[in-house]
Amino acid sequence: MRNVIHQTRELAGITRQRLATARLCCERHIIARTGFRKPPRSRILCYHAVGTGAWSVNDIDPARFRRQLELALERGYRFVPADLIAEDGDGDKRLAITFDDGLTSVARNAAPILAELGIPWTVFVVSDWADGRWGQPHAMDWGEIDRVASQGAAIGSHSKSHPNFARISAAQAEEEIFRSREIIAARIGITPTAFAIPFGRSKGWTPEAHDAARRAGYRHVYAQAEETRPPGTIPRTFITRFDNDGIF
Repeated sequence: MRNVIHQTRELAGITRQRLATARLCCERHIIARTGFRKPPRSRILCYHAVGTGAWSVNDIDPARFRRQLELALERGYRFVPADLIAEDGDGDKRLAITFDDGLTSVARNAAPILAELGIPWTVFVVSDWADGRWGQPHAMDWGEIDRVASQGAAIGSHSKSHPNFARISAAQAEEEIFRSREIIAARIGITPTAFAIPFGRSKGWTPEAHDAARRAGYRHVYAQAEETRPPGTIPRTFITRFDNDGIF
């Protein structure tokens, strides 16, 4: 009976994931087909993987990633560090590139493209994943993180173990927020001043966690959405594998 219940829950989880992915795909294409556009303005773009198929909707093909950057440059956008937009607010036609999770495909596939085009960028790392915990084979280790930092990438925290902050206690949230910052500083000598919320939705962040982030010393807390972001956080635009030129 336990096996049946477990299998039922697994199937339900897979079904929900597929439905969410299908809904996201439809929403993106509806935006493109209806011609809905917001006026040109500054945006902080949120990527995850660049050539990690296992990341599904969060994975962008390297060729498409390059095309998106080149398209933005052709349209007259200027790339700046994320913190500059966070501090200055909205301005005309500026973009910032950020990556959540700290995946190896970002170091291997995205970093060379960004360097070639002279674009600054930020990567938010999960400290336990970089330590080799939780069996996350796609995450950069500290040597790779140190290398991209030496090449100009800004390093931020994406928590210690990537939890849903709405499902953990205030004490656990504080541990995730404070310890990840301390571990990053100890491993590579960089003390992050920016934090990206795992999953990035308003339901996955609490006032207690936000207060802990401020007390820990983070100047900026980034969400992964615009309209649904938690109060006091900085919006980003989530880029998916469905974003062709028209959607982008």
